[in-house]
Amino acid sequence: MINIVLFEPEIPQNTGNIMRTCAGTYAKLHLIKPLGFSLDEKTIKRCGVNYIEHCDYTVYENWEDFLSKNKGSFYFLTRYGKRPHTECDFSNIEDDIYLIFGKESTGVPKEILRNYLDSCFRIPTNDYIRSLNLSNCVALVLYEVLRQQDYPNLLRTEPFKGEDYLSQ
Repeated sequence: MINIVLFEPEIPQNTGNIMRTCAGTYAKLHLIKPLGFSLDEKTIKRCGVNYIEHCDYTVYENWEDFLSKNKGSFYFLTRYGKRPHTECDFSNIEDDIYLIFGKESTGVPKEILRNYLDSCFRIPTNDYIRSLNLSNCVALVLYEVLRQQDYPNLLRTEPFKGEDYLSQ
């Protein structure tokens, strides 16, 4: 199973977008408090549209609560990582993969990352910015995992207008 973990997310629009991405990919979402917003806010619903009902998510009181309930392979996406996320082998579909992203303003705390130095990765960028937008990062890395696993259980054709829509 592929899991997306948001450590103390602050911006509801990002979380709403991520909920929509998780709903469309069967990824489970884990939200670690404190959250910078309420999950019933209109903003979350607007960004997630009507797909939030299809998002499997759990909220945790803190990092320790999350750790006590989840086991698997942890991958931290941080601007301090020294290797690109594409160096990871995510091809084992039997593995419980946790892609962990920090809060928008400061990321995952150094005290947590220190315990997982070999599992810290970076999405390469130039020196003009610190990092990409959180919801973009989640989509980018999640789809790398899915690509390596050959997009398990995902449709390869458009389900609503039909696969022949463009040729009609």
